[in-house]
Amino acid sequence: MTSTTALALVAALSATTAFAGGHANWTSVDAQSSVGFASIKNDSFGELHHFSAVTGTVSEAGALNIAIDLSSVETNIDIRNERMIEHVFQAGAATATLTGEIDMAEVSGLAVGDTALVDVEGTLAFVGIETDVETEMLVARLGEDRVLVTTADFILLSTEDLGIDAGIDKLMELASLDGITRVSPVSIRMVFEK
Repeated sequence: MTSTTALALVAALSATTAFAGGHANWTSVDAQSSVGFASIKNDSFGELHHFSAVTGTVSEAGALNIAIDLSSVETNIDIRNERMIEHVFQAGAATATLTGEIDMAEVSGLAVGDTALVDVEGTLAFVGIETDVETEMLVARLGEDRVLVTTADFILLSTEDLGIDAGIDKLMELASLDGITRVSPVSIRMVFEK
């Protein structure tokens, strides 16, 4: 379930680079940016979670770099936050990062109020595992110096691909659960300014 958040981060970063048409880097507005994911336990209880500490930049040339502080996970249950940080996110020492390149010509001409769908490709580094990611992001130009980037559809990531199955197994054991989903939908909401 946490793997999806990392993928979401990747998509957000890629989309923001597409707006950079000027001579300055785009920097995330952290208070208005987050990566969310969902999980289902025991095949019947759906829950929403998010990471609150998400930062990113996109260079004039289209180089992306986004970071998610995995210790900022918020599940709305304190003990679950602590368990996820300890058993899934390397005791809070882990950061998920997304790097990649964006074709700036694709959306550099967006006028204020316009939107565009942007294909994004990048590399997600998540708790020591690197994986290639591809997604489509909706980019909306909110102002001359501000853009909103959000997932066009959910991004799906598997815990196996991200190497965190053992941590999910431990969460199931601690909470006496029969199951936790091993593939999670992820959503991204990032606001960038230059």
